Amino acid sequence: MNDMRDTKTGPIHGQMTYDESVAHLTAPGADWELVTETVRGVDYQVFKNLPPTLRQVYDQAREDHGDKDFLVFQDTRLTYDEAYERAAAIAHQLIHRYGVKKGDRVAIGMRNYPEWVIAFMAITSSGAISVSLNGWWSGEELEYGFRDSGARLAFFDQQRYERVASKLPGLGVKSIGVRWEEELPEGVDDFEEVWREAAGQPMPDVDLGPHDDVTILFTSGTTGFPKGAVSTHRGVLSGIGSWGFYGAQRIAMGLLEEPEENPEFQPSILMPLPLFHVSGSHAGLLASFGVGRKIVMMYKWNPELGLELIERERVTSFNGVPTMTWEMLQSPALQERDLRSLIAVSGGGAPIPGGMVDRLQVLMPDKHWSFGWGMTETNAGGAGNTDEGLVEKPDSCGKPCPIVELKIIDDDGNELPSGDQGELIMKSSMNIRGYWNRPEATAETIQHGWLRTGDIAEIDEDGFLYIRDRKKDMVLRGGENIYCAEIERVVYEHPAVYEAAAFGVPDDRLGEELAVVVVPKEGTELDAAGVRAHVAEHLARFKVPRYVWLQDEQLPRGATEKIHKRTLRDQMLRESPEFQ
Repeated sequence: MNDMRDTKTGPIHGQMTYDESVAHLTAPGADWELVTETVRGVDYQVFKNLPPTLRQVYDQAREDHGDKDFLVFQDTRLTYDEAYERAAAIAHQLIHRYGVKKGDRVAIGMRNYPEWVIAFMAITSSGAISVSLNGWWSGEELEYGFRDSGARLAFFDQQRYERVASKLPGLGVKSIGVRWEEELPEGVDDFEEVWREAAGQPMPDVDLGPHDDVTILFTSGTTGFPKGAVSTHRGVLSGIGSWGFYGAQRIAMGLLEEPEENPEFQPSILMPLPLFHVSGSHAGLLASFGVGRKIVMMYKWNPELGLELIERERVTSFNGVPTMTWEMLQSPALQERDLRSLIAVSGGGAPIPGGMVDRLQVLMPDKHWSFGWGMTETNAGGAGNTDEGLVEKPDSCGKPCPIVELKIIDDDGNELPSGDQGELIMKSSMNIRGYWNRPEATAETIQHGWLRTGDIAEIDEDGFLYIRDRKKDMVLRGGENIYCAEIERVVYEHPAVYEAAAFGVPDDRLGEELAVVVVPKEGTELDAAGVRAHVAEHLARFKVPRYVWLQDEQLPRGATEKIHKRTLRDQMLRESPEFQ
């Protein structure tokens, strides 16, 4: 069974072209052999030897790496054995103390603590569905997450709990508290007490299969409300498998060395990305089990602290949004720290800042770089660009994994030739099953197995993918998706607002920033600070617009009477002093 551990590629590794490596690694009898599997009436290419469920991934990691460091956070250090034992105890309690049954939703609302990982392992091993709540959300948004998912049990840190505490009794939600700074409120169980009460219990014997639902992650909604993206074990493992395949492929092509039996530095990754996003939970956390990576967690991203942790913990891999890599490259501390252990720098979730690849070549010439494209709806997988490909085509997301099919289509659904721009659609076993309780949105997004991404893209004659624009009305701010409809819905709720439009404007550090143009109602008083305060009252901080422009005249419209945002954006960029 391909348990997603490091694999050998055979005697001819290191001498292959890209296409030769794919053929070799996916051939019959190879570690990454491809077979066809029919799921919900659609045929997909899948890696034959993937484990069937996440439970097998955890079991194998404990067997292979039990005494190795796994989770490191400030003064906390847990081995794979210790984390597994806690997860087994929590899983036992979910079933026997809290009455959780297969298919029930259990939420996690906390920042990146080791307990987040343990709770996730327990939930996904118990037959329940893990609901990852965005840690930036306001109390109003957290309440919506519970109402939408139907979760009735949650793991909370104090900050997230206090935002939504007044609503929890009415929602019927039971809470388990993590790392409280003071005495726990009445009715909130202590995480430490819960797992210690069942210490020594084995993982529960639950009937799990590859097509059982296992995760719900929320995506911003085009209609103004987030949607819960539901994935099965097969979908999640296919996404993680794509990262394992890329590693094996780079070895086969001679871009990485075979892993040593006893390396000088334990495989490890710095974890600045939030675990409620697939880039953190999948590409960071779940991809670590198979290779026994130590995960070094951060309370909050800071480039100087990140470099310090890389040196102190002998970190071998860094994965962040491109902005984070850029900030490390810009930091004076880069030259002061011993980064000998660092092998790979990777990322995704946002465009690469101009000049970053050139700077990587100068400042990190001995490291391996990779950046790619993926979505919540694709379980972080999709396409990847590495090393020479990144140097030659720095604005490309790279080539798709072998279990991914990509097409570019026009508005009528016709496939377009190489070099033409259209909507990117993707077919893969890693795609989500659908949106929770939203059959219409599911049918609109997934058609005959093909996921409509909403990205405007092109594929060149060499098979490299380029994301050029968005069909969706969305702002991508430092890796966070912000749907303009959601911002406009909240702004329009302000009693002094007559008309409003939200859109993205360029930003050197974050890629894009959120801007809003507002026309106040006649006879009312409204300023930019009032608009920001209103949005902050209802939505997460990252959704509060940086730029708020007030206008007296009606906003420009097109032939269909819709607000013409491109004209408005160009006008604001041309006339606003911030962009002069």
